[in-house]
Amino acid sequence: MLKNNLGYPRVGALRELKKASELYWSGQYGRDDLFAVARKLRLQHWQIQTDAGIDLIPCNDFSFYDQVLDTSLMLGNIPERYTPVLTQNKANTEIDLYFAMARGYQRDGLDITAMEMTKWFDTNYHYIVPEFVKDQQFRLFSEKIFDEFNLAKQHLQNTPKPVLIGPVTYLLVGKEKQAGFDRIDLIKKLVPVYIEVLNRLKGYGAGWVQIDEPYLALDLTQKEKEAYVYAYKEISKNCKGVKLLLTTYFESLHENTELAVNLPVSALHIDLVRAPHQLDHVLSLLPASISLSLGVVDGRNIWKNDYIRSLSHIKKAITALGKDRVMVAPGCSLLHTPFDLDLETTINPEIKNWMAFAKQKLNEVNELASIIDGDNELLQANIQAISSRNLSKLIHKHDVKQRTEAITDTDAQRDSSFAARQKIQQARFKLPLYPTTTIGSFPQTDDIRSLRARLKKGELTTAQYDEAIEKATIDAIRWQENIGLDVLVHGEFERNDMVEYFGERLDGFLFTKNGWVQSYGSRCVKPPVIYGDISRPADMTVRWSSFAQANTNKLMKGMLTGPVTILQWSFVRDDQPRSETTYQIALAIRDEVVALEQAGIKVIQIDEPAIREGLPLRKKDWAAYLHWAVRAFRVSASGVRDETQIHTHMCYSEFNDIIGNIADMDADVITIETSRSQMDLLSAFADFKYPNEIGPGVYDIHSPRVPTVTEMVSLIEKAANLLPAGNIWVNPDCGLKTRHWPETQVALVNMVQAAKQLRQLVVETTVA
Repeated sequence: MLKNNLGYPRVGALRELKKASELYWSGQYGRDDLFAVARKLRLQHWQIQTDAGIDLIPCNDFSFYDQVLDTSLMLGNIPERYTPVLTQNKANTEIDLYFAMARGYQRDGLDITAMEMTKWFDTNYHYIVPEFVKDQQFRLFSEKIFDEFNLAKQHLQNTPKPVLIGPVTYLLVGKEKQAGFDRIDLIKKLVPVYIEVLNRLKGYGAGWVQIDEPYLALDLTQKEKEAYVYAYKEISKNCKGVKLLLTTYFESLHENTELAVNLPVSALHIDLVRAPHQLDHVLSLLPASISLSLGVVDGRNIWKNDYIRSLSHIKKAITALGKDRVMVAPGCSLLHTPFDLDLETTINPEIKNWMAFAKQKLNEVNELASIIDGDNELLQANIQAISSRNLSKLIHKHDVKQRTEAITDTDAQRDSSFAARQKIQQARFKLPLYPTTTIGSFPQTDDIRSLRARLKKGELTTAQYDEAIEKATIDAIRWQENIGLDVLVHGEFERNDMVEYFGERLDGFLFTKNGWVQSYGSRCVKPPVIYGDISRPADMTVRWSSFAQANTNKLMKGMLTGPVTILQWSFVRDDQPRSETTYQIALAIRDEVVALEQAGIKVIQIDEPAIREGLPLRKKDWAAYLHWAVRAFRVSASGVRDETQIHTHMCYSEFNDIIGNIADMDADVITIETSRSQMDLLSAFADFKYPNEIGPGVYDIHSPRVPTVTEMVSLIEKAANLLPAGNIWVNPDCGLKTRHWPETQVALVNMVQAAKQLRQLVVETTVA
């Protein structure tokens, strides 16, 4: 019975890849330095998997930024605007082109925007969206997959298993950049390059090749189903001797089961963590020529595997197929989990015994295979760990459960309609047309991070730390006043992360020291762990918001993270419905919103960037999720008076199909990411006639590129052509925590100037 792994975290146990990439971008590292770090990490990760007894060890799962962008480069799908990166500066190489596509390029006399970025299915991992044009051509461009396979082959006892994003999924995760064609029609141009790649891998000695097609677990049109049949028949016909492991995850195959099991591949992988109910159907249809990889170890969460549950799936598959046709694996790539639980030395030992990170999950795969072979001691140890969690008194709080059960519809309703609230707020705030603001955070400099580190080490007293944060906050306020922003933020210098900060102040959470997970590029997050019932023992943000408001006569936003985002960006307990956990968080945030209002904060932002991310992958499941997700937000926001303005923020999401639900959230102002898409996302709000106020982002904060005044004016004018000008705010796409001050200052000065120019145009037009 083969032990299969689908992918491994790439950034390193201590975020070595993040640090090396950022040094390269800043010019402090050369290419050889960057590549040396990457090579070392690859070798370390392959050795860890070898030591864990994994038979099918993946390669090409490593990426400097994102695996979808890797695929675009491999296929030569490089938008024309990036051609000058190589032609205008001969010192640039493929890696510089790659990073330019991901981050934009603003030097050598060039000013090129980055490619669009969005969420990978329902995860918090972001990918670079492929762009397609009508006459799109594909060709083998990057050699990375072959270089990595040959490196792995030199260092592994077993032949490595290259990983590819499948051709149909690659097309479906992209976007048409011209009208008049369907990107799925490009499949006949794309497949020949896949055939070339697979045959070259075979020539280098590849046996198994993992080809990821998660779209097989989503709703498919007839044309998309036909594309699958065409693609894999062509590959099978032209790639003799390559064993394809067709990999699906995050959902059940459902009505696509018959399609998937009849594709000409050697093995099929299914995710039994997210969709255990699909096993019987798959087993009933699986041809004798196809093996089955069982995703029984959770690749999305940090809880220890329940071996009894997993073994029931494995034994059922073995009974139906025979042991030699069954593989054991995680449900999906371990990219979404932290590196190594052994690095955590401060977690409560009782809770730590319930957990497993990526390295430990490899051992779980191995142990499940050993138990099938008769190792009863491993099974008994697991049973004891699972039982101790089920019985633990650390988890359950009667008063929290009682309060959650008592939530009523009134708790999720503002006193008046938005139309009535808007008039009250306009009279109270007297803001200009196109009011300007930012999303919340300002750059977290090395000095700011150092303050937190020194406080933790005891090198600073709390009073000394607070004094330094107060100074940084006042400096940020004065700077915002000087450039003319209308609604200010305090900068969040006291916060480590928009979720971790709140989790540290709520009961029911625990935190890791090295539990880093990649979000995009070099951006890593350290998700909290929700292990028990959640409550708010004290104020979380009132001290800093009140301090900031006391130091300015302008409006100061209170900044909070919403309940769904805290849920989505944490490792969530799996012993109760996610909706119940979300309502517990919503009540805690509601208490904080009320406390901020009582402290004199008139504008309160409750960020929900993850509400679209949490949407189930199958449309039939949307209604139930959206009901409790929207209701939880409204519970968190509805405890205040009409004159208090509630903002929310969402980023890097498609809203077209849930715009009605976004409106149902009933936030007074919503800010969204729109700069990379050139305001394309606004069409959904315009078509829906979105009634509330909206701030379409005019400044892409995920790129170091600084937009011009003219560019931002053009974007706002596009928005004004779609939405009432009186409802439009001007703001960046997202928080500015990851940016540097010099670029931030220039960009925000340009943004304020753009808003002023537009106001003047309105005045001139009115006078004329």
